[in-house]
Amino acid sequence: MPWYALFVKTGEEERVRFFLDKLIPDANRKILIPKRRLIERRQGKAVECMRPLLPGYVLFRTDVGMDVRYYYELKKVPGLLRILKGEQDFLYIKESEIAVILALTGGKDVIGFSELYKKGDEIHVVSGPLKDLEGIIEAFDYRKKRVKVCFELGGQTKRVDLGAEWVQKDLGTPPAPKKS
Repeated sequence: MPWYALFVKTGEEERVRFFLDKLIPDANRKILIPKRRLIERRQGKAVECMRPLLPGYVLFRTDVGMDVRYYYELKKVPGLLRILKGEQDFLYIKESEIAVILALTGGKDVIGFSELYKKGDEIHVVSGPLKDLEGIIEAFDYRKKRVKVCFELGGQTKRVDLGAEWVQKDLGTPPAPKKS
């Protein structure tokens, strides 16, 4: 079953999910709106919040495929702007690309925090959604407690921040924060 990316109004991803469930009932359909848990600073305090991993996108999978009838049913959904298309047909997301997102989410909608440590120049993941995905990590922001990761989706490179905690290991310690 191929995955498709629906382009929706930013901030209305959950509303689109509601209307997809209501207007197109299908037991063999799966909707994924990946969200990430982050730490943000508000008025000097660290607050945990949820942010969409891909703002403006709803990932959608169905067994029937994307035929003309299904396309016109989707066009009735309020908030849906368009279905991403290639040159001739609807653009489906490659298995290798969706596998990274499915591994991060663990079959759910929420990407939690990972625990990391550094050995030499390499970042190692102790636990969390980034376990065994060290290759997609580009950088770690110690102050914001975020990891910058890079992956492909629909032929485009996406860079996003995910929440992460630094853990002390005998093998490495975090560098001292830079004074500005």
